[in-house]
Amino acid sequence: MTTRIETRFAELKAEKRPALVTFVMAGDPDRDTALAVMRALPAAGADLIELGMPFSDPMADGPAIQRAGLRALGAGETLARTLETVRLFREGDAATPVILMGYFNPIYIYGVDRFVRDAKASGVDGLIVVDLPPEMDDELCLPALEGGLNFVRLATPTTDDRRLPAVLKNTSGFVYYVSINGITGTAAPDAGAVGRAVQRIKGHTDLPVCVGFGVRTADQAGAIARQADGVVVGSAIVQAIEEAAPHGTQAVVDAVTALVRSLAEGTRGRNLAAA
Repeated sequence: MTTRIETRFAELKAEKRPALVTFVMAGDPDRDTALAVMRALPAAGADLIELGMPFSDPMADGPAIQRAGLRALGAGETLARTLETVRLFREGDAATPVILMGYFNPIYIYGVDRFVRDAKASGVDGLIVVDLPPEMDDELCLPALEGGLNFVRLATPTTDDRRLPAVLKNTSGFVYYVSINGITGTAAPDAGAVGRAVQRIKGHTDLPVCVGFGVRTADQAGAIARQADGVVVGSAIVQAIEEAAPHGTQAVVDAVTALVRSLAEGTRGRNLAAA
């Protein structure tokens, strides 16, 4: 069965343009605002949405996303509420792929089989679980694939050619290339190095390769778009939410919409001009 993620990348390939993948944290700064932001993302230019599952002890997230997770948890966000947010989003959008991103602990507590079943029923399309290496595929990756969800794996600058086949073995949907060594949103990627890494990964897989960790501006997004099948932006969007949150839901939606439109223009404009 073809997933929304696979369908979306096929559409983008036909259009000869890269994807803009946007990350937001479920429940940040509150449940209603987070849902309003999520609903606004596709019209602003987001092709896929990564929805963070708040967790108290993240290991790959930079300060901005850490604070977003803590705000969400403080506002009462739970994994069940996150799945409900996806279900509500699906009432008005049947096409935009949604990938849940986070850590295994909340899923383990929820129950893997129950989680896979409920995630699929709510309209989730894929998972990114950053603390489950390939050696633990039996824990979640394989049940997710069997349940009809894509399982997106991270490759990093330290993933060499000996390790890469193991990383890619059960990966589906797309490959997420982490452009820097370290945590999210703390350094800018080197477009030349990213390009070489993307080509190396493509020598091992036919899956699309999307690049994230450190992309914050339209110019950076445009530079990465020339090298990859997609650009992932998270910390910059989460920071815009944080700054606008004291002014209410509409201010948050307006701030995110303006930023995502700029990122989409940078991503698409450069690619289309090159074509």
